[in-house]
Amino acid sequence: MDKIKEKFLSVQDTRHQSYVEHKLSDILVITMCAVLCGIDSLSGIASYAENKKEFLGKKFGIKKIPSKATLSRVLNMVDAGKVAEIITGIMKESIETPGSVIAVDGKAVRSTAEKGKPHSALQVLTAYCTESGVVLGQEAIHEKTNEIPVFQEMLEYIDINGKIITADAMHCQKETCHKIKENGGDYVLGLKKNQKMLYGDVRLYMEEMDNMEEMEIFTTVNKNNGRTEKRTCRKTENVGWISSKNEWEGLCSIFCVERKVTTKYGTSEESSYYITSLSASAEKLLETSREHWKIESMHWMLDVVFSEDSTAILSENSIKSLNILRKFALMAHKKYVSSQPGKKAYKTSMFDCLLNNNRLLDVIKNL
Repeated sequence: MDKIKEKFLSVQDTRHQSYVEHKLSDILVITMCAVLCGIDSLSGIASYAENKKEFLGKKFGIKKIPSKATLSRVLNMVDAGKVAEIITGIMKESIETPGSVIAVDGKAVRSTAEKGKPHSALQVLTAYCTESGVVLGQEAIHEKTNEIPVFQEMLEYIDINGKIITADAMHCQKETCHKIKENGGDYVLGLKKNQKMLYGDVRLYMEEMDNMEEMEIFTTVNKNNGRTEKRTCRKTENVGWISSKNEWEGLCSIFCVERKVTTKYGTSEESSYYITSLSASAEKLLETSREHWKIESMHWMLDVVFSEDSTAILSENSIKSLNILRKFALMAHKKYVSSQPGKKAYKTSMFDCLLNNNRLLDVIKNL
């Protein structure tokens, strides 16, 4: 923990030092501990600090507890980019092998939207290692900013060499494919009508019965609590017929995933189409496409565990700092829970940290 506090000392404190009563590093440590305990509202963090002042003083040398107003003021002015850099660095250091698949996806923080303007909400684009839960990078995206160039810029500073990048159809772009291959990565990208001609051609090809013989097919069936889910992946490396093939750098295969879900209420079916630079089996491509679900699951957990979409914190700096700390907390608890016998929900693990200071220290030490 001393190492983490030391890293927080590198965040520049822009306040006039003669008026400073609370060290910036102390406020960041308090906030991080509170979020690790599942608390992330300003009033909740302030109450946590007050109730845990003896523990915070003994373990982290924090001599004075800040008020809610001080927390709000400091989190409003702190360099959120630097905080994110430190936290992502800690996450990377805590994992020996972060994993081979990096999922990229954006999430709107709905609580930031102006009344009657849902599209005005701040978006946060995240690059996420699906195996370890490590966040490699994140960028805030404003209302009038396109997510696509932000993603392409992100590819220049995160290490994707030897990694597989997954993203939804918004990022199925020729320039994105070029940047991924240029930086040593591979891609599995969703394909929809935003690439109208390519989508239409691929869909027709995959549905044509005469082409079925040349396709590799892999199917999984999962049954659970009266629900049966069948997934079938059909892939081909016969892509020479695609007129724009050379414009999609590295394009090696196209594949389709058909999903059929049956419950007592009936059956639903859907098909998804992908392009990829991988020369891999249908089984591997199905597995990789499903890895992207993990970042969507992480975004869902931000709402379920932290109620991020309803947290009323108006400052963009506060939003960005707390967003990366929430992701850090999910990763830390994932790592800790997986190291313990039995299964425990992340929310339960966080509650244990709130009740038991030693458990919180164990989670931190496990990083």
